Amino acid sequence: MRALLADLVLLVHFGLAVFIVAGLLLTWLGAARAWSWVRNFWFRAAHLAAIGFVAVEGVLGMTCPLTLWEDRLRGTATEVSFVARWVQRLLYYDLPEWVFALAYAAMALATAITWLLVSPRRARAGQPR
Repeated sequence: MRALLADLVLLVHFGLAVFIVAGLLLTWLGAARAWSWVRNFWFRAAHLAAIGFVAVEGVLGMTCPLTLWEDRLRGTATEVSFVARWVQRLLYYDLPEWVFALAYAAMALATAITWLLVSPRRARAGQPR
């Protein structure tokens, strides 16, 4: 059961990484194609908060809480499910920590600049969100 929960945490972690990367790319693409949903305030605020949190973790040298949670659930067990094995290969790289901190900070800066260039809009009363 713990391995299954650890796999679930890993999949959530992977989903968050996809949200951060794809969210920025889709915002730029959506701005070019005039997709209104990329200007949704709540989507953009969640995206900015997510990369901001990751960037602060990286700069401060903190370990992601999802990584810690997954490690605790796995304990010392070395068995990893098929899906978890592939998600880990996509998500984790063997590079110095400063490389990740720099990448996270650059992504946060790009997201903040995008916030200014492709500004989000709040839905007004009576309009669809």
